Amino acid sequence: MKRIIITLVCISALSGCFETSETTLPKPTKNKKDLSVLTVGTLYGAQSYISTGQGYSGFDYDLADKFAKFLGVDLYMQPYISIDDLYTALQNGDIDIIAAGLADTPERRKHFRIGPTLYDADQVLVYRQGARPSKNLWEIKGITVVANSSFVETLNALKNKHPQLAWQTIDDKDSEEILAMIDDGELNYSITDSTTLDINRRYMPELRQGITLIEDQPIVWLLRATDSDILMSKLLAFWHQQQQAGTLEHLDEKYFGHVKRFDYVDTRAFIRAVNSKLPKYQPLFENYAGELDWRKLAATSYQESHWNPHARSPTGVRGMMMLTLPTAKQMGIVNRLDAEQSIKGGAKYLEKILKRLPESIPENQRMWFALASYNIGFGHVEDARKLAQSKGLNQVHGEMSNRCCHYYRNVSITKIPVMGMPEAVKRYIMLIVFVAIMTLSCG
Repeated sequence: MKRIIITLVCISALSGCFETSETTLPKPTKNKKDLSVLTVGTLYGAQSYISTGQGYSGFDYDLADKFAKFLGVDLYMQPYISIDDLYTALQNGDIDIIAAGLADTPERRKHFRIGPTLYDADQVLVYRQGARPSKNLWEIKGITVVANSSFVETLNALKNKHPQLAWQTIDDKDSEEILAMIDDGELNYSITDSTTLDINRRYMPELRQGITLIEDQPIVWLLRATDSDILMSKLLAFWHQQQQAGTLEHLDEKYFGHVKRFDYVDTRAFIRAVNSKLPKYQPLFENYAGELDWRKLAATSYQESHWNPHARSPTGVRGMMMLTLPTAKQMGIVNRLDAEQSIKGGAKYLEKILKRLPESIPENQRMWFALASYNIGFGHVEDARKLAQSKGLNQVHGEMSNRCCHYYRNVSITKIPVMGMPEAVKRYIMLIVFVAIMTLSCG
C-alpha cells in the first residue's frame, strides 16, 4: 500500500498543472459596470494562481473560473506584484475581485467588502531548521513579513502588549519569496499562513513551523467597498451553490489536504532524485510520452523503480517502468533493463490502458483509472468500479472517497510546480482498497 500511495504522490509532485483550461484572454478594457469579463486580481503562487504550460491552476484560479462560468462571462486573471498593488487596482476599478489567499482582518473590513469564508488558515512563525526560536514572539529578533499583510496587523496588535516586539516589512516580495529566503539562510524568521508553509516546504524541506499566532483565520475574497452590491449578491449565491455541491471541500483537499502530511526523509530523497537522476532520463520520458504528460510517466517510473534501470521485484517485474515479462513482449520490448526500451514500453502500455477504459469514465478522471490499472491490473480496477456502481456508489467520489481518505499520506514534492493531484490520489487509493473495504463492510 505504501508503494502505491507514494507512486501517485510523486505524480502530484511532477505533474504540475492539469485538468485546467488553457484559455488565454487578452487584457480587457473595463469600467466598474462592465460584467462581460470577470477580472480577478491575484498574487502569483502555488496556492492562488500559477501557469506551467500545462494550464492554469491554484485554489483561487479554480474557484474564480467556476464563478465566471456561474456568471456566464469570461475570466481574466491578473497577477500583481504586491498586496498594495492589488488594493490600488481594486479601488481604481481595474479589477472586480481580489482572490489571493488573503485573510479577513479588521483593517481590511474598513476599506473593502469581505466575501464569504473559503477556507481557514493559521498564522504561524517560520524558521529554518537548526534555529531555536523563543516561545515568546517579542523576544525573537529578525522577523520579516510582507508589507500590508494580515501578519502586520497581528504584530501591531501584539506590540501594544509587548512594546519590545520588532520586525521589518518587505513590499517587493510575497510570502513564498520570503520563505525561499529563509530556506536559503538570507532571513531568519517570518510569519505566514499555515497553508502557504505546508505547500512550500514540499520543495523547501528545511523550513520549520514555530508558534501559532492565530488559529483558523478565514481566507476570503475582497470586493470594492462601493459599486459592488450586485457582484456581492451573485458571489454569495455562487458560494452557497458551491457549498452545497461540496466544491469548497474538494478544492481544500485538492490543494491543501495532501500537503499537511509531511515526511522530511522522503521529501529530501525525492528532491535529490529529481536533481541527480531525472535530468538523465527526462529526454526519454518526453520523447516517448506521446499524448501523455511526460511528468506523469516520469512520476510513475519514480515510484516503480526510483528511476533505477536495473530495478527488480520478487514478483518478476523489472526495469525503469517495472514491466512484467508478458507485458514487455506485448509492447515489443526485448530488454526490460534498457532504460529507453522500458520507458517506451511503459508509455505504450499506459496509452493502451487509457484507450481500453470504458467511455463512461469522464475524461478528467481517465488518467487516474489508467494509473491504478497500470499498478494493480486493469481487471481489478474494473471489478472495483463495477462493484461501486452495483452498490449505488459514485465510482470515484463521495462515500468511498471519504472512507478511504485515511489511507492517503506520505507526501513528497519537488521544485517542479505542484498542484492539482490530491483528490486524484485519494480516488486512486480508493480503487485499490475498494474491494477489501466493501468485503469488510458489506459482508
